[in-house]
Amino acid sequence: MIQPRPSSLYFAAPPAAAGHGLLAIGEALIDILTTDFVGDLSQVTTLRAMAGGSPANLCRFVQDCGGTARLVAAVGQDGLGEILLRTLAAAGLSTEHIHQLPDRATSIIVVGRSRDTPTFIPYRSADRHLPPVEPALVLDAAVVHTTAFALSRLPAQDHILAALATATAHGRQVSVDWNYAAPIWRRSNNAPAVWQQLLSYQPLLKVSLDDVARFSGGPATVEAAQAFLHAVPARVLCLTCGADGVWYRGAGGLWQHQSAPAVTVHDATGAGDAFWAGFLTRWMQHRPLDECVQLGIQTAARRLQGQLA
Repeated sequence: MIQPRPSSLYFAAPPAAAGHGLLAIGEALIDILTTDFVGDLSQVTTLRAMAGGSPANLCRFVQDCGGTARLVAAVGQDGLGEILLRTLAAAGLSTEHIHQLPDRATSIIVVGRSRDTPTFIPYRSADRHLPPVEPALVLDAAVVHTTAFALSRLPAQDHILAALATATAHGRQVSVDWNYAAPIWRRSNNAPAVWQQLLSYQPLLKVSLDDVARFSGGPATVEAAQAFLHAVPARVLCLTCGADGVWYRGAGGLWQHQSAPAVTVHDATGAGDAFWAGFLTRWMQHRPLDECVQLGIQTAARRLQGQLA
């Protein structure tokens, strides 16, 4: 049995080198959500459109937590792209690095509203044609973040990996939300190779039980996930387990655990992004790892209850 232990003396981050705030690289897209809770998307009756995309959500939530964030993304030169630009601007985020592609449609995802892990169907165009990232943007950040979703298609994959390599070479911290789902990788089919390349950057790594089960092919249990992640060389590793809280460890450390509060779930969509926003905000403030996880859990709870838009 793996036992947690206190880590109040473990500090999550040393004083940063050059750079400040978060740079998130990846998808800004439209979530087409079911208005009611559904078991699967065959039960859909009515839908509504909302601004989404994990990196875009993350930036909005970091701002809400008191941090600073910038987003690099690609949308279509269309009405849905305009919705995303307006939403980001309303949240106080710069849209300077949101590329509007005239020959690509804004990507959308149909999402089943759920109290657990949402089901979804992606319809992708602009997000996977993200152009190369300016090195100056990478060098101006303290943390450079991306997601498995953003990395799942070319040419965006190559451009994002190049940005992460630049970040690592210049002492910037890489962050990854490995929100893996096999259907989004079906054309490139190189997720294991990308995973190994990401690990070479010793990232701040967030995965959920479902992410690990889908990627490893094992059961969605804490024991199986921890066994799979045992040798992962992440600087910090957070395994989110929904209502069962978060298991986490620093490099070379033992697994520790924090419980999640009991809440009435309004919607689980974006809860993982909210957790990571709280975590990264505290991490960039050079706070102890326990405090980073604690704010992450609190921010996720706000999102689950519909208090964080």
